[in-house]
Amino acid sequence: MSYLDEIRKCGREANPFFRLMAIDIDAYGNGEAQISMEVRPDMCNGVGWLQGGIFTSLADEAMALALYTILEEDEGIATISESTSFLQGVRDGRVTAHGSVIKKGRAVAFTEGYVKRSDSGTILSQTRASFTVIRKR
Repeated sequence: MSYLDEIRKCGREANPFFRLMAIDIDAYGNGEAQISMEVRPDMCNGVGWLQGGIFTSLADEAMALALYTILEEDEGIATISESTSFLQGVRDGRVTAHGSVIKKGRAVAFTEGYVKRSDSGTILSQTRASFTVIRKR
């Protein structure tokens, strides 16, 4: 069963990271995906801000899910490189990550994503990533 089939069947339960972080799958299809979660105190750093790696991880998951929606049956992916710019911090509330595929080639795909506050729409971080496209044998 493919990853998307697992997502359709089990939702969040198909991805251990989604379960751990209580990430909701809001929408996905046609090279786009949106996921969201509540910021919890145990996700924050020592001074009370959402830890930066969580911004990157959330964007990475949204971009990967977006990419899975346009892969062929015999294709998988792995992240090659990723860069995140942090624009504003958040201490609580709900955050939403959106991922988009910019271009998918035979061997490499390029994506972008952002994380925003769900209530105000304020963009908190922007991420760009490249993924290798792996043909399964």
